[in-house]
This record gives sequence, C-alpha cells and structure tokens, in this order.
Amino acid sequence: MTEKSSTQHPSSVPSQDPPHAPRRRLWVWAERLFIVAALAFIIYGIAPQLGALMGIGPDLGPSPAYRFTALDGSHVDSSQLHGSVVVLNFWATWCGPCRLEMPSLQALHAGRADDGLIVLGLATDDGSGSVVEDFLMEHEITYRIGRASSAHRRAFGGVPMIPTTYLIDRNGVIRHKVVGYFAPPALRMAVNRLLEETE
Repeated sequence: MTEKSSTQHPSSVPSQDPPHAPRRRLWVWAERLFIVAALAFIIYGIAPQLGALMGIGPDLGPSPAYRFTALDGSHVDSSQLHGSVVVLNFWATWCGPCRLEMPSLQALHAGRADDGLIVLGLATDDGSGSVVEDFLMEHEITYRIGRASSAHRRAFGGVPMIPTTYLIDRNGVIRHKVVGYFAPPALRMAVNRLLEETE
C-alpha cells in the first residue's frame, strides 16, 4: 500500500499576494490620481487661454460695476467705459507671472488705445502706493493702474489668484477670464477680435 504524497499539485495551492502587494496597489492608485489631478490642473489653466485664442468660451455675464482713482490722479468708472474694449488685470509687483505679462499689456495699450482699447490694472500690493508707483516708473508702464480694494475683489468673485485678467467687450460683457499668466498671442488675438466687433 502506497502512501499518499503530502505535496499538492502547484495548481491546487491557493495563491497569496506577497505582503507588500497592498502597498504597491496603493501607490499605483496614488500615481493615477496624481496624473488625473495634474491633467485637470493643466486643462484648467490652458482652456481659458485656448478660448481667448479661438474666440470661444462660457458666457460670463455682464461686468460688475467698479470705480477707482488711478495712481496718476485720473478717475476710472466702469459706467463710462461703454463702447470700449477693456482689459482689466489684477496683479502685484511681487508676482512673477504678473511681471512677465505686463510688457504685452503695455504693448496693447500703446498700439490699440486709439482703436478703442482701455487697459487697466488693479494692484493688490499691501503698503503705500509708492512701491507700485516706483515699479511702474522703472518698467515704463503707462496704462492706468489703481489699488485693488476688498470691494473690487468681491465684485469680481473674490480673485483668489493673481494675475487674473478680464476681457470686457464694448457692451460691458465679460468675454474671457484668465487666471494666471496670459500668453501674449492669446491675449492679442482676443483683443483684436473684440475690437473688430461692433456694439
């Protein structure tokens, strides 16, 4: 009489994950979530730029009313800007992306003001206005700039990040909103398109 072998066929042995398998699966899912979040962040940043470049985008509704005294002493009142295309930029002297996009804003101001474009800035810097004034003089920025108040921020939905730029058409409707650096080609195309429109 032969004894039965105590060893089982390999196919009959229940498979068991190594002890570190759950941790590995967790890392795989974490990587996937990170990739999805990164893609969402990129799309969030690029989509408004593409919309401005191509002239498409969501209906953002009429611009809220706003007014301020610019650092040059002139008064800005949104109710008096009807019929003009307005670029309204929230920025700060310490903001790197703001500094990068200001030359393109200045170029638009210098080149298209006679066509009905008004470029405005609202500085979010704390402290005295001299910091902003010195910055503008140093960088030869000549479009009108005032100080952003909490009322301005609330009117435009909080403005949680800077730079944030609003493009407002001749009828006072916000056509584009770009949070972050506004690429010059997209900015130029959007402004040119809005200037060609009639009321």
